[in-house]
Amino acid sequence: MSSNKELVEPLSPLGPLQDEKQDYKHADVESVSEADSQFGVLQDEREIVTSVISVADDPSLNPWTVRAFVIGIGLSAFGGVLAEIYYFKPQTVLVSTMFLAIISYILGICMETVIPRYGIFRYLNPHPFNKKENAFIVIMSGAAANSALGTEVLAVQRLFYNITPNPGASILCYGIGGLFRSVLLYPSKMLYPGALPLVSMFDALFKDAAGANRKLKIFWIAFAAIFLWEMFPEWIFPLLTGFSIFCLANPRSADFTRIFGGSNGNEGLGLFSICFDWQYISGGTNPMAIPLRAQFSNLIGYILCMRVIFCLAVERVVFVAVYYKNIWQSKNFPFLSQELFYENGTLYDQLLILNDKFEVDPKLLAEQGLPFYAGSWVVQLLSTNLGMAATFTHLLLWNFDDMKAAWSWISISGLRDLWKKFDWKFWKHDGMRDQDTGNEEMDPHYREMLKYPDAPNSWYIVTLVISIIMALVIIYKTDSTLPWWGFLISILLATLSILFFGALYAITGLAFIIQPFVQMIGGFIHPGKPMANMYFVLFSYNSVQQAQLLLRDLKIAQYTKLPPRAAFTAQIVGTLFGAVLNFVLMNSIIDNQRDILLSVEGTNIWSGQQPQQYNSQAIAWGGLSHELFAIGKRYQFVAWAYLFGFLVPVPFWLVHKRWPKLRADYLYTPVICYYIGWLCVGINSSIWSYFTIAWLSQWWLRTRYPKWFAKYNYIVAAALDGGTQVMVFILSFAVQGAWGANQAGNYDRCALVDT
Repeated sequence: MSSNKELVEPLSPLGPLQDEKQDYKHADVESVSEADSQFGVLQDEREIVTSVISVADDPSLNPWTVRAFVIGIGLSAFGGVLAEIYYFKPQTVLVSTMFLAIISYILGICMETVIPRYGIFRYLNPHPFNKKENAFIVIMSGAAANSALGTEVLAVQRLFYNITPNPGASILCYGIGGLFRSVLLYPSKMLYPGALPLVSMFDALFKDAAGANRKLKIFWIAFAAIFLWEMFPEWIFPLLTGFSIFCLANPRSADFTRIFGGSNGNEGLGLFSICFDWQYISGGTNPMAIPLRAQFSNLIGYILCMRVIFCLAVERVVFVAVYYKNIWQSKNFPFLSQELFYENGTLYDQLLILNDKFEVDPKLLAEQGLPFYAGSWVVQLLSTNLGMAATFTHLLLWNFDDMKAAWSWISISGLRDLWKKFDWKFWKHDGMRDQDTGNEEMDPHYREMLKYPDAPNSWYIVTLVISIIMALVIIYKTDSTLPWWGFLISILLATLSILFFGALYAITGLAFIIQPFVQMIGGFIHPGKPMANMYFVLFSYNSVQQAQLLLRDLKIAQYTKLPPRAAFTAQIVGTLFGAVLNFVLMNSIIDNQRDILLSVEGTNIWSGQQPQQYNSQAIAWGGLSHELFAIGKRYQFVAWAYLFGFLVPVPFWLVHKRWPKLRADYLYTPVICYYIGWLCVGINSSIWSYFTIAWLSQWWLRTRYPKWFAKYNYIVAAALDGGTQVMVFILSFAVQGAWGANQAGNYDRCALVDT
């Protein structure tokens, strides 16, 4: 630990923070003189949110315009349709908020410029396009794009079970997540680092100050540069996706492929590979935005990942005892894969073990035998369970004061106060909050929001009740095989997970994929019922995923001072509208491309890989949890890992209490555990580039050039994400394939391993 101390600890501040930073009413970084060399290093979340983005609010800016609704609904249709199309594409491309923000800004400025402001046209162009309108549109269209997550189960039912489901929209996440606003949204500690580049871009786009103009100029320069550059790794010269000098030196070694390869899916671990493609370097977690503490724990997990997975398949490290013992039959299967296999290494046909009710038949299972996982995927399952369990203990030990508000209402006095504040005539609630604005602990952005009527808890409670009724109708009308009590268990699991994993996501910016754990729990509760498992996952895991996005969008609203009721309206309208479009488009695609979606290969235009994978996991977990993961079974340690995970943070906490100078508090133990299995699948060539950029941004720039970091780091991060996503969107529809692709092998010229 001590050997890493100089690396991970921030340098002492270069000087005292200026008065402007302490005055939150005027905390915009542009207010600090360029000549001020004493600008301090940003040390905590509060300093970041008062220095990087503007705290000032202009109450005269109106988001409730016809223009905002027109663009919002139009982009909701665009985002929702695009997300559903991408779900059935061979390449996985996400419709990001940054992409939607840039498109909505261009459309808003065009309407402001072209449409006159007199007569009936004044309703479409009442005043200059403003930041709150842009935030309103982004939240609405982002909610529509995210609603595509709920069509996974419906697509699987139609493709594999010949069941035509009824349409429905799950807004459980809004009801549950909204009730945790006081814990997961309002405090400064709940930073949501991924939202900072977007808000920084808004500040630059809609501010007239000289400093903002410089930021805007840098934004467009970086945007244009990365936009043009992405044509090379994405189309012209894909070797730039993963440049491995080791594979170029020895392009015939399978061992080199497994260790140093990583430019293609499931190729290798990408050790020392260099990636020049920002799409993979950023990949949903921009390295210039994630705090250094989270990055450092991430790095430790990555190093452990290299060693653990390496031990399972390569004969060159001290820990190869597991390889020589052939644990989990690892040498029979591909190095990296999440598929199910027969013992001889061929793909497992799950449909051969199901009866006509799509339940696991013991006789058919005995004929086929139990499936196997690749050793690297088992490591991923183990590390996921370790990280998930460690999350609960870690937050209770280190962040108890931040979390206790989530259950303080359970006391008699708390329930009495809740009942007194609840207004059954929720539509008449004035939304004004009686809070002490002089409280120094109050987040300065939240303080500015108190002038606007809130979307009260009663709104979220009504949303939750309505969504529960809708869900109960859906599970019985769609032959889901999920009983009502199983649905209630999924809701309880979702509520607990939203609280803890939502807090970890808000603090670190890193979102855990807890789907395997949820599938395992569902499998133990409903053995032999894959369909029930899919619906259990829909109402638990998908609710957690969407709730995190909901709370992130509400944080964007808080940072941009978008009134809470406008944010609530945008989310509900976007979700419901997107759900209808997703359902219609899903049915259309399946009706016209059914044979292709059911094939293993697919085409270069359509692919059923995602619904196939979802169905396979449901069968494996929902049908075979007891046979694979119970005590005494082949993968029993996957389940035991969850219990061991509860203990992981305890030694670090005790060490910090006894020897605080060792800075054991600097580590996020859940992040370390979770990322031990990080490299189990996918394109891994970007890892070293990711950590290099993270170190340059969050340590070198932040400590050596703190003023530049505060002014330009996040706006450059936004430009790199935005330019990349616009070019990827264009290329995904405009061209097929790549000029410089090594079509007969891997892009990085590593040996093609026959799996």
